Amino acid sequence: MEQFSAMFLQFIADWGYVAVAVLMAAENACIPIPSELILGFAGFLIFSGDMTFAGALASGMVGGVVGSVFAYAVGHKGGRAFVDRYGRYFFVKKSHVDIAQNWFDKYGLKAVFFSRMLPVVRTFISLPAGFAHVDFKRFLVYTIAGSLPWTALILAAGMMLGKSWQVMLAVGHQASLIFVAVAAVVIAVLYLRHRRVQARARAQVSK
Repeated sequence: MEQFSAMFLQFIADWGYVAVAVLMAAENACIPIPSELILGFAGFLIFSGDMTFAGALASGMVGGVVGSVFAYAVGHKGGRAFVDRYGRYFFVKKSHVDIAQNWFDKYGLKAVFFSRMLPVVRTFISLPAGFAHVDFKRFLVYTIAGSLPWTALILAAGMMLGKSWQVMLAVGHQASLIFVAVAAVVIAVLYLRHRRVQARARAQVSK
């Protein structure tokens, strides 16, 4: 897909928010277009004053959710056999689907949330969710909750890097892992604080 990168960037430069939404929809529909390319360049356009953060975030989220729903529907209606047979015509590698399937098998619907911040898995996780016929409303909630911080983070990184935004294309996977590690620490700290507050409340009640 690298040979198409210049075309994608020109598409975003010409069509702005619409292009961001279309390309994010394609990426989340399992077409391997790096979100770092789409959102990183959008972040640069925010830096240069050609986009707003709110507008880019909204278009990225709308596109991402639409693409995820499409991939879920394909998995739900067609099943794994359909994807394995026809996916190669749309650059969908069986090995990538296997990785997403392993994550889903291990963590269930929770993987839909956490994997939105992981390389490779975030693009394909909607397929095994569809294979498993998980509740669509819950799938949608987990998708939005997982996609929002990732979309905002990459836009903010592109905005802060400015003209050097393409650095993210080289460190995108490492950045994903760092983000997940930080998120895990934050969640653990918040959980422990919540447990302490509950323990204090119970102690006061018992007195």
